[in-house]
Amino acid sequence: MSFFVGRNESNQAASQSRNVKQTEVKSLTHELWDWTKSILVALLVVILVHQFGFNLSTVRGHSMDPTLQEGEWLFVNKAITYFKSPKRGEIVILKETEEYAFTHHPFLVKRVVAVGGDEVKGRGGALYVNGEKVEEPYTDSPIEDGDFGPMQIGEGRVFVMGDNRHTAASADSRRFGEVPASLIQGRAEYVLWPFSMAADL
Repeated sequence: MSFFVGRNESNQAASQSRNVKQTEVKSLTHELWDWTKSILVALLVVILVHQFGFNLSTVRGHSMDPTLQEGEWLFVNKAITYFKSPKRGEIVILKETEEYAFTHHPFLVKRVVAVGGDEVKGRGGALYVNGEKVEEPYTDSPIEDGDFGPMQIGEGRVFVMGDNRHTAASADSRRFGEVPASLIQGRAEYVLWPFSMAADL
């Protein structure tokens, strides 16, 4: 009789041990799945924010001197492009396409100087929009590349220029013409880096 009791106790102990191990495995699997879900959700949020919310962009070249310097990091508001049309004076990030492949960079940083319905021209080193001279405190030089225009900007399109108005300093709409507003990837809001140059735009 004691033999069977001992055997039953041994079987019960083994069964309990297996149950404990199974519970531990299930607990570990559940925890790993929770971590995996958290990581996937975090990655999805990052991707969505980067795609539709905001991102960082680095200034390449000198076409936006003196406003922006090469190497500066910009905070780019991408969400604004879904709610508002571009306005004159805004600094925007443009994406190149095959039709508008005018530099070796996939993205350009330029200032919108005219929008759909505007007439834009350059005369005597100054910029004119709809017949009125535009005051441009962000430049440090008159337009040195000569006169251009007048050009009537089509609806849904923009005319962009770099703030660097020295000779051949900026490849912009004076060279490649007006561009579709759909190429605008976002509006540059702030200089984030270096900290010494951090400022609103």
